[in-house]
Amino acid sequence: MKPLLPALLLGVGLSTVTVTPAMAYPVDCAILLCLAGGWPASAECAHARAVFIRRITPWPIEPPLQIWNCPMRVSFRGEAKPIERLFDIALRGEPVPLVSVPETPFAFQLVQDRADVDISDPAFDFVRSIRVFEITYQQRRSSDGDCNSWGSVYMGSYGDQGEYSRRRSSVSAVPTASDFAVPTDCRSYWHRSVFVEWRDYEGSYGHEEVHY
Repeated sequence: MKPLLPALLLGVGLSTVTVTPAMAYPVDCAILLCLAGGWPASAECAHARAVFIRRITPWPIEPPLQIWNCPMRVSFRGEAKPIERLFDIALRGEPVPLVSVPETPFAFQLVQDRADVDISDPAFDFVRSIRVFEITYQQRRSSDGDCNSWGSVYMGSYGDQGEYSRRRSSVSAVPTASDFAVPTDCRSYWHRSVFVEWRDYEGSYGHEEVHY
């Protein structure tokens, strides 16, 4: 994957020369490629990132990458690797069954909530690095002088084949990059946000937080 990825991402950036418009292939293929490359500057990647963030903007909160909507198998030739199939989809204009971003993200699923090819290889660890935190926390001092607090945190993450799961987590698990910070004293405090973090193919860290 390493020798191919720079050329692939360069192609994504050259939208006016080599790439069909962003809507000509499933947006989740663009999210997958642009995320791997650290969101390089291009119209396609700007659109992909906007969709990625919109999906975690309440409500409802959705998986930011829906890899089951990226048909990596459709351009299968021989023993081509998944990233090479993505290259076909994104840059060579191969026909794919999805031609636009569906109004309902789960309307089309090539397989049930997972990639349609094996992505267990470490090359796809950037998919499994994505974590989504749904954070609600409040703190205040009661009329009796007691410090009362309540918090709820859910974390969404991706499995070996890109399947997305959501489970209850804890306040202490929220990454330090989040704006969430419990005061050391008992002053009134209220926080509600969705925080997403990831690492690109080279391991560089990125994050975004949506407050509501």
